[in-house]
Amino acid sequence: MNIQIFGIKKCFDTKKAERWFKERRIQYQLIDLEQKGLSKGELQSIKAAIGLNNLFNTGSKDYSRLNLNKISSSNVREELLLNNPSLYRTPIVRNGRQATVGYASEVWESWD
Repeated sequence: MNIQIFGIKKCFDTKKAERWFKERRIQYQLIDLEQKGLSKGELQSIKAAIGLNNLFNTGSKDYSRLNLNKISSSNVREELLLNNPSLYRTPIVRNGRQATVGYASEVWESWD
């Protein structure tokens, strides 16, 4: 397995995901979205696995401030995600072409 956890260090669910993989001695790479965001290619890969709208944290202040609920263009929404890491719902956990958003231990269990 080649696990990548994209999250924010202060995020409770990101910490829970890290702990879940540590307890099972599964190696992972943590990418802090506040320091290094997703690349365009990573975003495309994750979007293909789970869908663009599932990546948004609809409860964030920036989501409301940018009126994202009124923007329907997927290109504009992708560009906003790439430039505003606070818009992501975290953690985003990727294993090759598979990905999850949020704490999803039941899905991680099924990964080989």
